[in-house]
Amino acid sequence: MLTDYVPGAGSTFFGYFFIGEIVIQFADEAVIEVRSGKGGNGCIAFRREKYVPMGGPNGGDGGKGGNVVFCVKRNLRTLAHMRYKQVFKARNGGDGEGGNRFGKNGDDVIIPVPPGTSIFDYDTGELIREFTTESEDELFVFLEGGNGGWGNTHFKSSTNQAPRYAHEGKSGEVRRLRVELSIMADVGLVGFPNAGKSSLLDLFTNARPKIAPYPFTTKIPNLGVLHADADRDIIIADIPGIIEGASEGAGLGIRFLKHISRTAGLLFMIDCSNDDCLTAYDTLQAELEAFSPDLAKKPRLILCNKMDTEGASERAKMITESIHAKNPDQVVIPLSIFARTGLDQVRREILALVQRMEASGYKSPTTAKTVVVEEKTGQSDFLKSRSVCDVDPIQYPGSDNQDEDF
Repeated sequence: MLTDYVPGAGSTFFGYFFIGEIVIQFADEAVIEVRSGKGGNGCIAFRREKYVPMGGPNGGDGGKGGNVVFCVKRNLRTLAHMRYKQVFKARNGGDGEGGNRFGKNGDDVIIPVPPGTSIFDYDTGELIREFTTESEDELFVFLEGGNGGWGNTHFKSSTNQAPRYAHEGKSGEVRRLRVELSIMADVGLVGFPNAGKSSLLDLFTNARPKIAPYPFTTKIPNLGVLHADADRDIIIADIPGIIEGASEGAGLGIRFLKHISRTAGLLFMIDCSNDDCLTAYDTLQAELEAFSPDLAKKPRLILCNKMDTEGASERAKMITESIHAKNPDQVVIPLSIFARTGLDQVRREILALVQRMEASGYKSPTTAKTVVVEEKTGQSDFLKSRSVCDVDPIQYPGSDNQDEDF
């Protein structure tokens, strides 16, 4: 795997996998820059009409700058759209005009992200937001645009009937963000290459991952939906196979382990067609422990695949005895995807695993939703969008700081 990464704002992380003349790209990290809009300047103007001498000030307020808004889109699966656009800018507010006309509010910039996205401050690494339970099209306002400046009509008084100053609009904000994607799933498949993970996903769901009789056919994570019963769907994630030494950079699987970090549990798929299966579980567990101790502690089901091959039943029995010696309650299921045996038990145990985790507080991505409650204040939306400056008034634009009447 070759990784194309240039440090700094606007950089995007991409994995490139070359298969003949086909290039598969899976973008799960990006660095972007976001900018909220500047508020429009207040206007210095005076009413000038025939038969209306000394009409007084009528400069309008500037418009509010646009916000930076994130929105969850469930039809997105990667951050590939951030490859072509790394700077997201909201529109500035329009300047006020004469006749007490207010400037136009700047348009918001809406950044779509797939479920499971996290945004971090690029400089400090602080976690800003995780988009895990948001409903479709729910908006998160990250940066507010600058308020518009007051026009000179706000400063008229009995002692200053022709004010020649107005407020500038407030500046917008600029932030650099690191965006990471961890796909949302209920259970994740873990195993060595060619153990049968993609075959199980293909059999249980409508996903159609590439399947072939050689290792590393899975290059990117795949998602599928298991219809466990009439009222319940379970999302299964399949990641590239893990090999020994993956925590030190070998193979592809360790790079994608973060995509199963939010799952309720794991499915360990062990290939029982050869003697290497006897140490497979301990090796996989050690690699998970090296990547994340929390991930290694997740509840799991252990699936002993390829029971249709010679000697597989004896090997599965030895694996079961070894695991039960350490954890008598661990569920180990022998099955054969080729012969279609043991699959009903696997389906029932997956559903039971997710239900147990939901009872302990886990929220499934297929059912979790949030309700947004807006805070009510006594201030109107109009006043919120106008700049109130506590410092001395400033001349804008181009007046000479005098308060004399015409």
